[in-house]
Amino acid sequence: MRRAEVFLAGTLAGHLIEGAEGSGYRFQYASGYSGPPISLTMPVREEPYLFAEFPPFFDGLLPEGFQLEALLRQKKLDRNDRFGQLLIVGTDTVGAVTVREAP
Repeated sequence: MRRAEVFLAGTLAGHLIEGAEGSGYRFQYASGYSGPPISLTMPVREEPYLFAEFPPFFDGLLPEGFQLEALLRQKKLDRNDRFGQLLIVGTDTVGAVTVREAP
């Protein structure tokens, strides 16, 4: 099980958690978070968002094409390990959302 902290404009917004061996994903806003949502498709709420597949919002933060191929070669990542890819590029995404591996 891997965990990531998700920040919006430098403020901890929530946590993204991968189930055992990629068996699903959960995003939950941090307790007491009162900022804007990280995505219009995921309004702020107390209940977690559950996904059978890698969440589309986070998938949209990943590189594509040549940049993806370079990342996979350089970091020796599996093409299907989207969570691992996110952990590598998460601090350098386009927009106000950043992601880093949870301690």
